[in-house]
Parts: sequence; C-alpha cells; structure tokens
Amino acid sequence: MLEVIDIHSNSIYGSIPPKLGNLNSLIYLDLSSNTFWGTIPPTLGPIDYIDLSYNCLTGKIPNNLAHLPYGAFIGNEGLEKIDGSRRMFRVVLMTILIPLTAIPFIFYFVLHLSIIFRRRKKSVQSETVEKNGDFLSIWNYDGRIAYEDIINATEDFDIKYCIGTGGYGSVYRARLPNGKIVALKKLHRLEAEDPSFDKSFRNEVKHLTEVRHRSIIKLYGFCLHERCMFLVYEYMERGSLFCVLRDDYEAVELDWSKRLKIVWDIAHALSYLHHDCARPIIHRDISSNNILLDNKMQAFLSDFGMARLMEPNFSSNLTANIVGTHGYIAPELAYTLVVNEKCDVYSFGVVAIETIMGEHPSEIILMLSTLFREDIMLHQILDPRLPIPRENSVARSIVLVISLALACLSSDPKSRPTMKQVSEVFLAPKLELAEPFHSISLGQLRGNNRAVWVVGGSTENSSSLQEEQGP
Repeated sequence: MLEVIDIHSNSIYGSIPPKLGNLNSLIYLDLSSNTFWGTIPPTLGPIDYIDLSYNCLTGKIPNNLAHLPYGAFIGNEGLEKIDGSRRMFRVVLMTILIPLTAIPFIFYFVLHLSIIFRRRKKSVQSETVEKNGDFLSIWNYDGRIAYEDIINATEDFDIKYCIGTGGYGSVYRARLPNGKIVALKKLHRLEAEDPSFDKSFRNEVKHLTEVRHRSIIKLYGFCLHERCMFLVYEYMERGSLFCVLRDDYEAVELDWSKRLKIVWDIAHALSYLHHDCARPIIHRDISSNNILLDNKMQAFLSDFGMARLMEPNFSSNLTANIVGTHGYIAPELAYTLVVNEKCDVYSFGVVAIETIMGEHPSEIILMLSTLFREDIMLHQILDPRLPIPRENSVARSIVLVISLALACLSSDPKSRPTMKQVSEVFLAPKLELAEPFHSISLGQLRGNNRAVWVVGGSTENSSSLQEEQGP
C-alpha cells in the first residue's frame, strides 16, 4: 500500500530491488544521493515520479524510463546515455502526444498526491506538488519543490527580512506568493555543521509534528536540505512576550485581562504537554522569550529545540548539561541534573510573575530563599504602567496567579504543583477576596498557596481567599 518512498541523502548501498516495481500504489520514488550500484531495474517503469540521481548506477537506462528528465539520472557516471537520434524521436513523439494525454494525467497525479498529503503520515517523507507557495500541508518537506518561493520571498534570506536571532538560528518574515505571511527559523550554515545544533533543530521538528494544541505554535513545514535548513511557522505579529513587556506602549496595551489570559493559556499548554500527550514532553526552556503573541495578544508556546520526551525510567531523565534560559532554570538542576516536568513548573512560575510585574522577578526569587524577612505587599509588585485593578474578578485572578506562581517557585520540586493542578485551578470558580486587595502580602500568599492548588481553589479557605458567594 506504499504510495511514497523517499530515502534520499542517506548512505544506503546495494542494488535497487526490482520488486519496488510491484508496489501497485507507488507513485513517488526518490533514491537520490545514496550509493546504489548496478543496473536500473526496468520494473520501475510504472512509477510516476522517479529520482535516481547521484548514485553509482551503471549500464543502460531502460527504454520505459527514457522519458524521465535528465536530472533523474544525473551524477551516475557509469550510466550509458541514450543516443541523440533515439532521444530526438522521443522528443518529437512526446511533443505530439502531450497535448492529448497531459490533462487527464495531471488531473490524476494532483488528485492522487492531494489524498496522500491529507493523510499526513508522519512516517512517510512527503512532497508538495503546489508551486504557489501554499505548502501548509507539508511534513518532512525536503526543499526541492517551492524552495524557490522561500528564496524569492526573503531574497535569499537577506538581513532586511530578519526579525530576530535565537539560540541556534535567525527568524525571518516572508510573504509567500499566495499572500500568506509566515515566519522562517533558519539554521545558520556553521551551526548546521554542529551536531548539537542539528539535533536541536530536528528535535523541534519531531515534537512539533506530534503536538496539537491551540496555544502551541503551529509548524507548517520544514526544510531539511543540505543547502539550507529552516522551519516554517505561523507568523506572530507582536513578537515575544519578553519584548512586549519591555516596550512601554505595548505593555500598556497588554492590560490585566490579556496578561491573565496569557498565563492561563500557557498553563493549559504545559498541562497538555505533560499529561495529555501520548508520551509526556518536557519543554525545558520556558521563558518570556519563547512565548509569542499574535495580533490579538494571544499567547503561543514556541521553541521546542530543547524539549525531550519524559521517560518512566529515572536514569533516562538525567541530562549531561544544564539547558534553558538563565533566570528561568529550576535550581535543583544545578546539583541533580534530573530533568522532569517540575522543571517546567518552576519556569512557568517565573513567567507568571514576570507577566504580572512587567519585568523579571529576580528580586522576588531571591527573597524566597530568605524566608521573607521583609514582607512585600502584593500591589507593590504590580506593573506600575497599568492602573491598580478595580474589578473584583481581575483582582481575584491576580491573587490566584501569584499564589500559584509562588507555589511553582518552591525550592523543593515535590512541593510544587503539577501543571495539570495549576490548569484545573484556573478553570475552577474563582474565590472571593477575604480582605482588601491592598492589604494582601506575598508572605500571606506564600504561606497559603498550597491550600489553593491542592483543593482546586473551591473547597477550602485561606487567609486571603474565601469561597465566592452568589450564583
């Protein structure tokens, strides 16, 4: 039942199995850039698309494959070329027959391939037949088709299209021929030769093709070509949360309601990664730089280059080095080197407080290790560029976010809530404040935050929160 076989650019050697021609459903065969030797089996004739270039093939090209373009055989020094008279005869013959047969053939070919792409089989290396840049259904895109669209849209990745530089590449903004704007994360040439960068790049492809969540960035396609390696993402107009919080104009536009929704959305996305995927995924680099915002200031978790699957075996979760962004890394990694979901929980706590404060909570994190000898009032850490919240619902939600964030920042990983518990608390009915907002301190919230997340925020009172009365 195989329809597409693409194993190009490997180190596969041996003769080409003649039985490949017996695959009745096969319409696409790419064996290029390997070390296949021997003659070309004539049984491959019924296959619509064949690429045997850059191997070690010898002998004559079978007559039933002579219609293929010259590029399908280039790079095989031992192949005998078809003589000029026979080639001229075929050119004349094809010139006559193409007008009569091309339309139904093209219709069949495009229809058949479109069915393949809709199935999105992750285990198959697939191609696109569209040349207008609309390749949003591509997975494992290898760069030979529509590659020109990317080059043209960015003028060969000219710096004027660059909108940022990440840990292992630069991000470009590109408008495709169909009018759609996408973001391209391109691995630099020197970095592509570094095994660690290459692994991170392929790691991001692997994980993003497996996850489906409304608050996780969408990967439209990717190119793993020897000339160029890049990821094709949906474009986020407002950039990163980090940059928005540090721009006074945009920070004001990011009001309390939008900030609270950002925290909730990221919590739900992490809960999905940790608890709802077939195999739990640890992101390992949660930071405000890796949270992107669209034009409506909705948040999307991005940059899965450091992500890894969470293994049930304890020893398999050991890491050889500490990865992540300084200021967001869980402290236990420095002495245990054990990676688990509680590392993401800690990083989420940092981001949650940063979103409310408008800046990185380095001083707050430092004070957590000093037993709060000098207590701080909650309203004092709020972003001063926004007015103190007057609506009770907003004030209650801020108290809840800070309470949960402080719990996430616990120095003991076992004392931290799981992201599922955090997500469930955000979905539960909000609690009424038991005292005025201005009189609530971080010490109070820190002392009572466990009661908030253990019971889901609805069945047990704390000194700062009580069950909301009313309908």
